[in-house]
Amino acid sequence: MLTEKENVNGEYVRQEDAFEQWVTADGSSGYRAEPHRYHLYVSLACPWAHRTLIVRRLKGLEEIIGVTVVDPVRDERGWAFREGPGHTADPINGFKFLKEAYLATDPTFNDRVTVPALWDKQTRRVVSNNDDHLMRMLNAEFDAFTDSDLDLYPEPLREEIDALDDLIFPNLNNGVYRAGFAETQEAYEKAAWDVFNTLDILEERLGRKRYLTGDTLTEADWKLFPTLVRFDAVYHYHFKCNLRRLVDYPNLFGYTCELYQMEGIAETVNLDHNKLLHDPPGHQPVPHRADWARS
Repeated sequence: MLTEKENVNGEYVRQEDAFEQWVTADGSSGYRAEPHRYHLYVSLACPWAHRTLIVRRLKGLEEIIGVTVVDPVRDERGWAFREGPGHTADPINGFKFLKEAYLATDPTFNDRVTVPALWDKQTRRVVSNNDDHLMRMLNAEFDAFTDSDLDLYPEPLREEIDALDDLIFPNLNNGVYRAGFAETQEAYEKAAWDVFNTLDILEERLGRKRYLTGDTLTEADWKLFPTLVRFDAVYHYHFKCNLRRLVDYPNLFGYTCELYQMEGIAETVNLDHNKLLHDPPGHQPVPHRADWARS
């Protein structure tokens, strides 16, 4: 869902997810968790898709659920499947564009195509493009096919995890996009202040806790990490969230480095794809609004 947007009174409003079915262990949803049945379509440039790749890796589901990465360079046709560094053609359906998967699921679909998208090879349709739901499915519904007993959404911490999401998603995860895609100075400044006020809160929190909920890594941490790991390389410059850099927050920077160095996580990060999305070859950048921190 990286650049899909519409603006209301100059403010960025994120599009609602188109498909929100669930895969369940018992199949009661109509989609039973089975090995090799489902396939993720993702962009390495997209933080929302990045979340699902992280959970897939942590839960040891690489051999259970396949992945295809789209080209980070897009045109008016949307996400495309092409051979290139870090991305490939579609080996499952031979689609040229992700929109074909959406239209196969809903022939009347006429909105913006987003990632991640979980494809069901059996029914030949997109089950879900909701990253929050996909994280929960990968966390719990495929446990019969993995040796991992990791639970990123443990019952005793759910209330705290949900409260953190209510803070972090609108103000930071989505806040950087609200700043970058704002069409008025007022909307931009409001979003940018939300970003840095939230970073300040998290910096203080991580001065008291190793991870967001204490000593246990949860989905809250892995929802925050994709935004932090992109911050200095992408959001600070391209979206003018430039009051401070991540490296100027000792606790947040150390926390991000720790998560990055965990086994398998570095392989899910591709900042080259992020940069290509925002600065594709031949792109002529549009001058940004005034630096909000000095205006």
